[in-house]
Amino acid sequence: MTVFHRNEQRGDLPETLQGGVLAIGNFDGVHRGHQAVLSRALEIASDRKIPSLVLTFEPHPRTIFTPDKPVFRITPAPLKAQILEKMGFNAVLEYPFDRTFAGRSAEEFIQSVLIDWIDAKEIVTGFDFHFGKGREGGPAYLLAAGGRHGFGVSLIDAFRDENTDVISSSRIRSLISEGDMVETAGLLGYRYTVQSPVIHGQKLGRTLGFPTANMALPVDVQLKAGIYAVRFRLEDGRVFDGVSSFGYRPTVTDHGAALLETMLFDFSGDLYGQTCSVSFFGFLRPEMKFDGLEPLVEQMNRDVEEARALLSGVKPLGSIDQAIAF
Repeated sequence: MTVFHRNEQRGDLPETLQGGVLAIGNFDGVHRGHQAVLSRALEIASDRKIPSLVLTFEPHPRTIFTPDKPVFRITPAPLKAQILEKMGFNAVLEYPFDRTFAGRSAEEFIQSVLIDWIDAKEIVTGFDFHFGKGREGGPAYLLAAGGRHGFGVSLIDAFRDENTDVISSSRIRSLISEGDMVETAGLLGYRYTVQSPVIHGQKLGRTLGFPTANMALPVDVQLKAGIYAVRFRLEDGRVFDGVSSFGYRPTVTDHGAALLETMLFDFSGDLYGQTCSVSFFGFLRPEMKFDGLEPLVEQMNRDVEEARALLSGVKPLGSIDQAIAF
């Protein structure tokens, strides 16, 4: 996926990507509500035979305004770009977000970014999109600006689930923190997935007969500690079923950062240094402290059996799920 970052030099966006349809938003999670906005942008781009682009902001604005409360990113920038590529976009434009940018007027954003940099012909965004200093720019402002500058504007209403509840990133974050992978997948439209390099661990799992691929997740991740049935994707695209433990390993250690440890079924090999993906299909049980290693091993065997049963015959929820979890 081609990802572009805005800088102070004019003309840093190739002409082949200018004059396109631009979907604007943070799109953290790229959930079904976001997909309604993004799909509309793709439809317009296809009809008009012009480029399809996504404009997003890094880091997440809340990270700048409330640095003491880091935002739990459902889809960090690299994974988000991969999902947008699978959806069919030509490029992602990541605009650096800082207090200087936040202090610019709404009209300056329109002129310097949407017109001078991107030359957007159509803007697609959510009904509640605001921009510019003090959030002065809103839907009405954007529509009026489109009339002045000659670009179209499509505003997409809030997307609701089957119970008519609005699908939101904050709602999904809460579900992930509760370990509810089933409802999370229903709102995302795909299985919740994390990516990280495989690192060296204590190698205790190997001595117990359960070798694991270990990953240190970002500190903002609020995944519930416990055992999960998962799919594990290697850098080369191969996918293996497995069982993951996320947490602090209370039976074998009393300290240390949270770690994601995944035992892959029917796999042997060296994964150290590879950036791999773990997709979560179901929560099996909370993290527990056992009275010694023998009962731990017995429970791990039961976890493996339950994970194999849960993963047997599962089907993708859609094209995104097919691309990242199968």
